[in-house]
Amino acid sequence: MTSVSELGVLGAGSYGTSIAIQLARRGSPTWLWGRNVAETASMQEARVNRGYLPDCHFPAGLTATSDLQQTVRRATHLFLVVPSHALRETLQRIAPLLRPEQGLACACKGLEPGSGRLVHEVVADVLGEANPLAVVSGPTFAKELGIGLPTAVTVASSTPAFAELIAQALHGDGFRAYTSDDVVGVEIGGSAKNVMAIAVGIADGMALGANTRAALITRGLAEIMRLGEALGARPETLMGLAGMGDLVLTCTDNQSRNRRLGLLLAQGRSVEEAATEIRQVVEGLKAAPEVWRLAQRLGVDMPITGQVVQLIRGHITTVQAVQNLANRPARAELE
Repeated sequence: MTSVSELGVLGAGSYGTSIAIQLARRGSPTWLWGRNVAETASMQEARVNRGYLPDCHFPAGLTATSDLQQTVRRATHLFLVVPSHALRETLQRIAPLLRPEQGLACACKGLEPGSGRLVHEVVADVLGEANPLAVVSGPTFAKELGIGLPTAVTVASSTPAFAELIAQALHGDGFRAYTSDDVVGVEIGGSAKNVMAIAVGIADGMALGANTRAALITRGLAEIMRLGEALGARPETLMGLAGMGDLVLTCTDNQSRNRRLGLLLAQGRSVEEAATEIRQVVEGLKAAPEVWRLAQRLGVDMPITGQVVQLIRGHITTVQAVQNLANRPARAELE
């Protein structure tokens, strides 16, 4: 792999914008693509994404554009930072434009709605395996990354040289990028943690205390590790940045949309009302049914996930969800 020159970021939401800012900050000329012509033109003129990150100004090397063909053509490699439900469509749009040597770094956290497929599986479905692929995940709030606060992520790829190249493009100025070859572990950690954050938000919204919060985070990690083991992930990956790190972040800070959703549900809002109030994609709403379906197919016990799914489907109330978990039979911790 040669050193990176120009880079493209597909997805001009909060996280895509913050990734683009970091890449440009590190010296890579960066193209940030968004679907909305008027919004990207406004970003380019104002040098800030006022809709998502109004406090994070663009470095000189960052260009916002709605021209997908130009972005793909000019970029040495591409970062895909779109919601998980938009990944397949985005891949289908860029498939005719991609060059064989062009690598993809996916920072999508979630499973494909309807199929439960992991990011690398969706990429393989659409593009095959000719293009190098990495997944990027870890405890990252977009605003903090955008303004340059210290941040760390894991970059995983089955091609070590490509993982290193993407890590180096991101690494520096307080940002640390670690490499891994455990693609599945990094993906499942980033997907399932959103479900647990909804549960913790509910508990905190019901004022159930710090003991409950700690128990839910710990038992949530146990669920994620059981699922990861069934999928072939390594335990140490799920104890790292993309697993425990991202889980703790998402469960404990109100910058997390998934946690905020849980807080609103505990206040009596419906799922639809809570999602509307948050005004951005809440990945846990789409991830929860897919994580649950995957767990059932693999025979993995995930009781917290199951209660979240029942709740968002309207089958139980927040009080019933808490009671159902609290009344489960005693068992050995490591089972």
